Amino acid sequence: MTQRGTLGVAVIGTGRMGADHVRRISQVTGGARVAAVVDVDAERAKRVAAGVEGCTAYTEPAAAMAADDVDAVLIASPGPAHEAALLTAFEHDLPVLCEKPLTPDAASALRVLQAEQKLGHRRVQVGFMRRYDPEYVELKALLAGGRLGRPLMVHNRHRNVASPPGFTDAMLINDSVVHETDVTRWLLDQEITAVTVLRPAPSPNAPEGLADPQFVVLETEGGALADVEIFVNCGFGYQVQAEVVCECGTARIGDGHVMVTTMAGRWGGTVAQDFVERFEEAYDREVQAWVDATRRGEVTGPSAWDGYAAAAVCEAGVRAQSEGRRTRVDLIERPPFYA
Repeated sequence: MTQRGTLGVAVIGTGRMGADHVRRISQVTGGARVAAVVDVDAERAKRVAAGVEGCTAYTEPAAAMAADDVDAVLIASPGPAHEAALLTAFEHDLPVLCEKPLTPDAASALRVLQAEQKLGHRRVQVGFMRRYDPEYVELKALLAGGRLGRPLMVHNRHRNVASPPGFTDAMLINDSVVHETDVTRWLLDQEITAVTVLRPAPSPNAPEGLADPQFVVLETEGGALADVEIFVNCGFGYQVQAEVVCECGTARIGDGHVMVTTMAGRWGGTVAQDFVERFEEAYDREVQAWVDATRRGEVTGPSAWDGYAAAAVCEAGVRAQSEGRRTRVDLIERPPFYA
C-alpha cells in the first residue's frame, strides 16, 4: 500500500484545544507537521505559528485549505463554526479530524452527512477521544469478547473541578454528557432511543442559575440502560469513571490507580484536575491514528454518523432537561454509507 510522506496539517482554532493539538503534532505525533494555523484572532494565530517552523498563520479556513502544503485539516474551533469548515474541506477533498461536536445540532450534522455522502467516500473522523483511552479500549475488547454476557447497565460518572464562566444547563448535556453519549453507543454497539434528566438539589458550589449536579438516563435500542452523573463543580478534581453491569459479571474503569503514598498518618494519591491531563494519552493516540490512516489513504475512527447520532441524543437530552420528561431521540435510519 502506498503511503504519503509527511502530512501537512492545518489546525483551525488556536484556543486551548487547538494550541494543544499544534504542540502534539509538532512534538509527539509522527508522520505529520503543522503547515498552517487558523484563528479569527490574527495576532494569536501569528503567535502560535511563530513557534512552529514552516507554519503559516491565516484568519480564514478557506485560505489555509487552499494552500499547496496543506494535506489534511484538524478542526478545533468553536462548534458553531464547524459546519462551514467541514463543507470547505469537502470542496478540497481534504481528510478532517473534527473535535466534538461535529456540529452543534442534528440538522446541521445531517447536512454534513449528506455532503460527505455526495463525495462518495468518508473524509471525517470525529474527535471522541475516549475511544482511544487505554482503559476504554480494554473495556470495549472485554465486552466484545462476550465473556461477561450481554451488557444490561452502564454507570457513568463525569466530574469537573469547576465550570467555566457562562456554563449553562444545556452545556451540561452538549459539552459534557455528549462524551458518555458516544462512549455508551460505542461500548454497547447500540443506538440511544430516549433520554431522561433528573435534578437533585443543586450543590452550593454551583454558580447561580446552574442546576449542578444532574442525573441523566439513556435508554438503548437493545434494552440496556446507561446513567450519567454529571457534576461540573465537584471541587476536588476531574474524574471520569464507567462500570458496565452484564449478565455474568461487571467491569469498571477510571478508578485512577496511580501511586499511593503513606505519610504523616494518612494515605492517598492524586486526582487529575482537568480533561487534558486525564486524557492526554488518548489524545496522543487519537491524533496518531488519524495521521497514520490518512497517510494510508484511509479514514477510520468515529464517523460523521457518530457525530450526528450524538447531536441527536443531546438535542433530546436538552429537551428532557427543560421539559422534565422522558424524551425520545429523533434519529434517521443509518445510511448504508456508514455501515
